[in-house]
Amino acid sequence: MAKFVQEFKDFALKGNVMDMAVGVIIGGAFGKIVTSIVSNVIMPPIGLLLGGVDFTDLKITMKEAVMEGENVVSEAVTLNYGQFIQDVVDFLIIAFCIFLMVKGITKLTAKKEEPKVEEPAPEPEPSAEEKLLTEIRDLLAKK
Repeated sequence: MAKFVQEFKDFALKGNVMDMAVGVIIGGAFGKIVTSIVSNVIMPPIGLLLGGVDFTDLKITMKEAVMEGENVVSEAVTLNYGQFIQDVVDFLIIAFCIFLMVKGITKLTAKKEEPKVEEPAPEPEPSAEEKLLTEIRDLLAKK
């Protein structure tokens, strides 16, 4: 059991795990900021241009709510495509920001590599047999 606890401690305190945890927390907060920008800053002017439409209200009612007087017996079944459009815009903005961030980090961390000039490999030493044959050749050439 103590070994298991030590292994978990080693895992949890590694730099990569801690960095990832910080990234997840910051990413969650960043997602909330982007959602707020989209729903409170970007979508209202777009809705105004489209005739005062609030995108979160755009939906198709597939089944009306069943009512008994003031009581709701069963809720309405709706297809909320306006909220879907807003969520897609959220995703696109977050994805674009992450793309820019990764691109910037990659550019900062990329080391400029100098082109390597490869020197030609030295010719291998002739074998003992080749040396002997060369000597024989040279002796025969002298005669």
